[in-house]
Amino acid sequence: MTEILALIPARGGSKGIPRKNIREFAGYPLIAWSIAAARQSDLVTRTIVSTDDEEIAAVARSFEAETPFLRPAEFAQDASTDLPVFEHALRWLAETENYHPDVVVQLRPTSPIRPCDCVDRAIRILLAHPDADCVRGVVPAGQNPHKMWRLPGGEDAPMKNLLAVEGLAEPYNAPRQSLPPIYWQTGHVDVIRAATILGKGSMSGGVIYPLVIDPRYSVDLDKLSDWAKYEWLAAFGGLDFVSPGLKHRTMPEKVDLLVLDFDGVITDNRVWTGPEGSEMVASNRSDSEGLAQLRKAGVEAVVISKEVNPVVAARCQKLKLPFVQGIQDKGPALSRLMAERGADPARTVYLGNDTNDLVCFPLVGWAAAVADAHPEVRRAADYILTKPGGQGAVRELCDLILKNQDPTAPCINI
Repeated sequence: MTEILALIPARGGSKGIPRKNIREFAGYPLIAWSIAAARQSDLVTRTIVSTDDEEIAAVARSFEAETPFLRPAEFAQDASTDLPVFEHALRWLAETENYHPDVVVQLRPTSPIRPCDCVDRAIRILLAHPDADCVRGVVPAGQNPHKMWRLPGGEDAPMKNLLAVEGLAEPYNAPRQSLPPIYWQTGHVDVIRAATILGKGSMSGGVIYPLVIDPRYSVDLDKLSDWAKYEWLAAFGGLDFVSPGLKHRTMPEKVDLLVLDFDGVITDNRVWTGPEGSEMVASNRSDSEGLAQLRKAGVEAVVISKEVNPVVAARCQKLKLPFVQGIQDKGPALSRLMAERGADPARTVYLGNDTNDLVCFPLVGWAAAVADAHPEVRRAADYILTKPGGQGAVRELCDLILKNQDPTAPCINI
């Protein structure tokens, strides 16, 4: 049997996004997405994370990856390249465990959105071509380098075109269709023969076959600003991809009903208690306009609350929201509510923040969580909002629903 090792590099000292590899992406630590891609492969026989960081190692183990060693600090610097990291791992495994994989699969955590068959397709390409040193994931390039320029003499000298095309005098003036197709390497997957790494001292060798990936999956988490953009892609991009947990559903094209928890969703979960027991909560005024726009679009909204409290009634009446309160078990209450209103569960959206909301998620077509929801709730949700409860989360969700139903609708939160 061909021994195929998935090796996931994850150092602890990321500068651009501190603690990037265990930062939560769409409900799970970033590294969990690459571990899932390896463990859900039919062909990978072992999954190891190479890290210098004990916390990252612990997170990796919690998602069933191995961390048999900690990477030496000299291979975990800002300028460290992949080759010494992989050489260290393969030599450690050979010397310590007498383990000698035939093929190594590199899965970079920074490209978490992978097609479900991505890893196995790349492995099969390598195994089908004995001449191949490596298979590398590529996507059609967004910019054609034949239309790019060099400035060898600076800004006060003539430019030189970057690339020439045989038989085409001026490629930079040619239509795109006349130019050779160009591909950009991604971080989704590299499949390399172990002999290429150890024998040739290379992460690719000289014979590199392509795995062409749909460019819609192109994700490279390099800056913090990338995070929300690609979480939105995961939720609304219509992509089928590997996930560490339950497969995320897409929002229904048509939403009939929005069901909201109260505490921690409409409010920020804090409460001020007066000397006589009266309570005050904090909420966000922008929610009112978002809910008004939903009503105008024909989408009803209703609140289900565990608490029995005058503030629930007062705030819901202000927002013109029907509500039920004192609900200890929200699942049956939600089912009754949808039946009474004639709402199709597949066209119902639920927004929650705490574990008592979890029972509602599978009963509706799409479930969202506020940004500061309980970790279990974030992992179970189809989408995690960027706003915390009581700080514009309801407005953000209203905007998302309106935008999903009418892409031309104005939306301030996307």
